[in-house]
Amino acid sequence: MSDKAKLRVGILFGGRSGEHEVSLASAASVIRALDPAKYEAVPIGIGKDGRWFVGTGAQKMLPDILKSGEHVTLPADPGSASLVPLAEANSAASAHPTVSVDVVFPVLHGTFGEDGTVQGLLELAGLPYVGAGVLGSAVGMDKDVQKRLFEYAKIPIVPFVAIHRAEWEHDRKKVLQSIPKKLRYPLFVKPATLGSSVGMTRVAKPKDLPAAIDLAAEFALKIIVEKAVSAREIEVSVLGNNDPQASVPGEIIPHREYYDYAAKYLEEGTRLEIPAKVRRGQAAKIREFAVRAFRAIECTGMARADFFLERKTGRIFINELNTIPGFTSISMYPKLWEASGVSYTQLIDKLIQLAFELHAEKSRTKYSIELPEGAGGALEG
Repeated sequence: MSDKAKLRVGILFGGRSGEHEVSLASAASVIRALDPAKYEAVPIGIGKDGRWFVGTGAQKMLPDILKSGEHVTLPADPGSASLVPLAEANSAASAHPTVSVDVVFPVLHGTFGEDGTVQGLLELAGLPYVGAGVLGSAVGMDKDVQKRLFEYAKIPIVPFVAIHRAEWEHDRKKVLQSIPKKLRYPLFVKPATLGSSVGMTRVAKPKDLPAAIDLAAEFALKIIVEKAVSAREIEVSVLGNNDPQASVPGEIIPHREYYDYAAKYLEEGTRLEIPAKVRRGQAAKIREFAVRAFRAIECTGMARADFFLERKTGRIFINELNTIPGFTSISMYPKLWEASGVSYTQLIDKLIQLAFELHAEKSRTKYSIELPEGAGGALEG
């Protein structure tokens, strides 16, 4: 931690995924929510080409950081805890000072940010960071593995099949013949390793299935095909490390037939009902499932659990867990905690606190064996 009175919080946003623009909006909200008396925001933008930038004007106009500012990198060196400028070919590296941070708040959605890749880099750099670790992030991004773990934890899921892109491209006919044997129409088809409903299609007829799989395959190596259920969409926010807590449930009421990318980010009309109008027993079961799901994928820090509440039967199914949920002004994650008595600013405080607590806990772990003096020779040869 730096000697300054304020903690320097690196807000990491942008990235190479299809959810790049969503990340920009989330990061702007987080920066506004940071208590300026306690924190100094250090915006760190990742362009769509994967390059990292810092810039002093990012708070005023966040997207500009991706067009201008100091080009930097984060070395995988636990002794630095600094972003190191990449000097131009004809300039001296010493002319560009490093940018230090005390903790990183990743607000990256999707591939190369929410999937464990950035978390692995932060682990190597020895930096505390908000949210799930490498394992929880990777599993949280892979909806196929995630669903199988939920099933193992006895949390109800909607019937689904997973298709590898290579399998699809090798024998489309075989894949198309196998799906009706396991699932009935209508279906949802989506990339297995992306969020925000990017690449998702509702399929009502067999003739539309190939195009839907082709679209999903553009965004991931693996595709999820699952049964469409007539259900209400209920969400719960989870917060914590070893003792995670669930918020009150809320309901997404889309103005479209289903909650796709346009309904989430491009159009008005979708309503949030907080708290959700569900029976007390249903609310308790949904919150219980949310915490169990959080633990099932080894999550830490935060996550938003998304559920289906089937209209006809009242059955509860978990859809997925999002390890870096949206933080925009209309996002459910902070709104659900606000309804549960935790303000936006308090939520940011708690998440940063959890990051430091988990980092301290990890620091207690031994990664090497201390041999008695003179014992090294016995291991040679």
